[in-house]
Amino acid sequence: MQAGVSTPNRRQWLGQIQPLPMLVISAAALLVIGVVMISSASMDMAAETMGNSYHYVIRQLVFAVMGATLALVAANVPISWWERSGWLLLGIGLLSLILVLTPLGRTVNGSTRWIPFGLFNVQVSEVAKLCLIAYLAGYVVRRREELLNTWAGFLKPLVVLGVASVLLVIQPDFGATVVLVTAAAGMIFLSGVRLSRFVPLIAVLVVIGALLIVTQPYRLKRVVSYLDPWKDQFNTGYQLTQSLIAFGQGEWTGVGLGNSVQKLFYLPEAHTDFIFAIIAEEFGLVGSLLVLGLFTVLVVAGFVIARRAEKAEMPFAACYAYGISLLVGLQAGINMAVSTGLLPTKGLTLPLVSYGGSSLMIMSICLGVLARVEMERLDKEKRSRESTAPKQRGGAAYD
Repeated sequence: MQAGVSTPNRRQWLGQIQPLPMLVISAAALLVIGVVMISSASMDMAAETMGNSYHYVIRQLVFAVMGATLALVAANVPISWWERSGWLLLGIGLLSLILVLTPLGRTVNGSTRWIPFGLFNVQVSEVAKLCLIAYLAGYVVRRREELLNTWAGFLKPLVVLGVASVLLVIQPDFGATVVLVTAAAGMIFLSGVRLSRFVPLIAVLVVIGALLIVTQPYRLKRVVSYLDPWKDQFNTGYQLTQSLIAFGQGEWTGVGLGNSVQKLFYLPEAHTDFIFAIIAEEFGLVGSLLVLGLFTVLVVAGFVIARRAEKAEMPFAACYAYGISLLVGLQAGINMAVSTGLLPTKGLTLPLVSYGGSSLMIMSICLGVLARVEMERLDKEKRSRESTAPKQRGGAAYD
């Protein structure tokens, strides 16, 4: 087959992708997998600590219903509202990061990341990420020329990111800091900023990251244990070695649903940060690749939505969709990389799968926003076709 023939066919195939069904189906599948795996991974621990084997799975079902409701609400909120509310969202994001450092914040395992709200706790970093990405998307659109052509325009959003990052590191929540900064930088890069402008930024971030690791003993221990977890497998390398054991026991097809050994108080946070390891143990490489594939479909659908919005001359919608897609993809990728030992341990959940109300509900809002972007693009495309179509009179077209 000639090369000149295959290119149009490939482009035609890409143009026929329907991202909205891909987005909904992959998200729903991940949500179902999450509920099933939380049920499997948490029952023994819930029975021991809460006196009710179904404690976590019941709460997750409630969170799933709330998340689905919020996704529907977000899908019915015009994208113009997010654009107009940039300063309000920035204020909410920064205020939440400040409030958690006051006596209102709740400390768990040495980290102050939650504000209690009766029946559940809100992890403020999840709220802040969504709000800050919305604000930065608005900035990119409003100050595009300044952003692309001047250093001042490029550095202004970095100041906002810097303030948010400092507040996150104080909690401390280094994982959320990495996700937010990387997603924001990726969104700004996709808006057209030259790669050369990011070189000094990357250098500064590497130096700051190294200083944060060296100056905090627990972070340094995580990096050392990540490089050789088996050297101290009963102390600093415990979580990672137990996670790797789960992967090893799963082999190709796993030990079967509910038959995990590592969830029996061997692997800490089995139903939250390390749920991917339990999936690998119970469903093996096949199950792991299925989850990885679903996240790939979800993120690709987000990027397709963003790209088509960009072509449809919807700059804010496109920029916001790029940022949200990067948030979801980065958090999922980092969580799975941590579970497999490719990255040092961080306190990041697996979106839509791990136990936790804050993460699930914010991710649901993100997906609702992506759906809204695509719906508005389709509506704009439909109105454009109708306005350019020849008018009909008596069955004949006329100008």
